[in-house]
Amino acid sequence: MIPAPFDYVAPSTVDDAVRALADAGEDAKVLAGGQSLLPVLRVRLAAPTKIIDLGKIAELRGVREEGDHLVIGSMTTHYDVQRDSLIAEHAALLARATDTVADPQVRHRGTFGGSIAHADPAGDLLAPALALDCEMVIQGMDGRRTVAAADFFEDFFTTSLAPDEILVEVRVPKHTGWPAHYEKFNRVAQAWSMVAVAATVRTDGDTIAEARVALTNMSAVPVRARGVEEALVGQPATAEAIRAAAEHAAEGTNPTVDANADVEYRQHLARVLTGRAISAAMAG
Repeated sequence: MIPAPFDYVAPSTVDDAVRALADAGEDAKVLAGGQSLLPVLRVRLAAPTKIIDLGKIAELRGVREEGDHLVIGSMTTHYDVQRDSLIAEHAALLARATDTVADPQVRHRGTFGGSIAHADPAGDLLAPALALDCEMVIQGMDGRRTVAAADFFEDFFTTSLAPDEILVEVRVPKHTGWPAHYEKFNRVAQAWSMVAVAATVRTDGDTIAEARVALTNMSAVPVRARGVEEALVGQPATAEAIRAAAEHAAEGTNPTVDANADVEYRQHLARVLTGRAISAAMAG
């Protein structure tokens, strides 16, 4: 199908993009990598009056260090996240999760910030962002503000972004040396996650000192598996301790029912995949 008619602008600065978005009103859409927006435009599930393309804004791309944080520009592609040495060293969980996103073509065009702002509960970067306590830096006509990942995701495809605001960068606390793994279950290769688990841990000798675990597609928003984290801390890094902790994975979740799985099956997957993710992270 052919999209409905719309006006198109491609600003070269964030200030110009925010101004264009504010002038256009609530009928405007922001275009990042386009991997989610373009398909819905084609079938007219969305019919914005204006598209604001962020592709020419150089300041929205790249990864840099700021003290004990990494800062990832919202227009940094998945491909660049996968291969960035700073992310590999200080936020391995993001690299592991990005490895599973769709296919190479999508990873070359899709963007880190676009995926997070889209807020698909089956998206693979939301749970890692939550597990790592990332902060979203947002810009609107009134300036910039920072929102914790725990407060950013509000519902299905809904975030705390106002209609006239743009996600400009993501601040990631450094988890240097923390082994990590992202365990994803889907029906066919390159499909959305039915359930996935983001896990990263810090050990002190043979003891688990800290753990960060979050779940994909177990609710309308990513869910932090606090019960699992609490059960792991202070325990020996053994298969038995990991299995016992993983039994808490489904606590506090509210999975949907669809053609792929019912509630009980998704809860079962959460427990199994959590054990696998933590074990794989521990194994390096």
